[in-house]
Amino acid sequence: MVSAVEQMAANTSWAALGKATDLRNRILFTLGLLIVYRLGTFIPVPGIDGAALRDFMEQAGQGIGGMVSMFTGGALGRMGIFALGIMPYISASIIVQLLSSMVPALEQLKKEGEQGRKKINQWTRYGTVVLATFQAYGLSVGLYANDFVSADIDQSFFIASCVITLVGGTMFLMWLGEQITARGLGNGISLIIFVGIIAEVPAALAQFFASGRSGAISPAVIVGVIVMVIAVIMFVVFMERSLRKITIQYPRRQQGMKISEAQQSHLPVKVNPAGVIPAIFASSLLLLPTTIATFSGNQTSPVMSTILAYFGPGQPLYLLFFALMIVFFAYFYTFNVSFKPDDVADNLKNQNGFVPGIRPGKKTAEYLEYVVNRVLVLGSAYLAAVCLLPEILRGQFAIPFYFGGTSVLIVVSVTMDTIQQAQSHLLAHQYEGLIQKSQLRGKGKARKKRSPVRR
Repeated sequence: MVSAVEQMAANTSWAALGKATDLRNRILFTLGLLIVYRLGTFIPVPGIDGAALRDFMEQAGQGIGGMVSMFTGGALGRMGIFALGIMPYISASIIVQLLSSMVPALEQLKKEGEQGRKKINQWTRYGTVVLATFQAYGLSVGLYANDFVSADIDQSFFIASCVITLVGGTMFLMWLGEQITARGLGNGISLIIFVGIIAEVPAALAQFFASGRSGAISPAVIVGVIVMVIAVIMFVVFMERSLRKITIQYPRRQQGMKISEAQQSHLPVKVNPAGVIPAIFASSLLLLPTTIATFSGNQTSPVMSTILAYFGPGQPLYLLFFALMIVFFAYFYTFNVSFKPDDVADNLKNQNGFVPGIRPGKKTAEYLEYVVNRVLVLGSAYLAAVCLLPEILRGQFAIPFYFGGTSVLIVVSVTMDTIQQAQSHLLAHQYEGLIQKSQLRGKGKARKKRSPVRR
């Protein structure tokens, strides 16, 4: 007859096995949906002339079209059903976040908990549909005007079908991302962008090494670029994990008969609180003139030609304004969205926490703002350096460097977040196993004490 302790041990082993199976199922579920996304990038929109479009995208690769094509895993260059990618959802989310920090009604809604969060997510989806519709319409009109469609197709029919297909593809990607976040491993939206960037790396490496075999790039330059890429990735990992810890003190409290001792903790402030958002904003705004000139063909005005001569990729003014805009958006996004000193100070005050030597309330907010300002000097300089280095290599030394600063930041950040989530699942399983084993040992000892001594 099986004892109770042995039965509980068997149940524990089955529970641990179930937890491990759950983690495996999450990984397989995530991989399955990402494969679906990759397959969708190769399904073209009906009526597209693929050969003419490929030639055009080689010319448009230096504009914002090239950046979006990289984020969509090449779907824009092939004009697949996921050509817009997830970028309309990202843009709508950023816009809603900025409005939530500036509009009092939205800010109050953000503080209403789960119900307010659902309402904000609903408006984000509406904004995604609007942005995707405008982008799809502009893209379809440009494709038809430049004769990238079949000759026997009607303009109105092509525009309508293209808009419906592209908007539907973006909404389907948004749904895929939400499913991965809820039932898979990692942040779904970030993983979709991550896979889109990584998918084009093999082709870029093949082109890079082919340039070396043909003699266009010397072997020393190839080795130097590889070493530099590894060093940049290590530097990004180091900076993304860097924190400025602010000491927080919690006084001794008494709640009824329970007395809690004084505690000390830390408020972590990242060196880069804004993440990759400043780089995306700055890249989009600076590459807009190049993209407009590319799609307009030979109809570029003299004013636009002058702007391109000074603000084209790799030009000194382009690099200068790129750095300045990254710094501006780093400060703007941090203090308006990711870290608000007034809100943090109010939360600390409500929890009876305080910074040693600083009065709670307004003085604490001023101190936090002072600390974050100083940290952002280093963080914004780090962002600008990582984003400018590939531009200098491409513009000044004619090195076909595929990884831009924005893509490096996205790849490293998403990889670190996904690994951290996997480790959290494993640690949770280990802790549950240890707790259950300790409970079994305690019950086993109790049974031994209660059992009668046989003579």
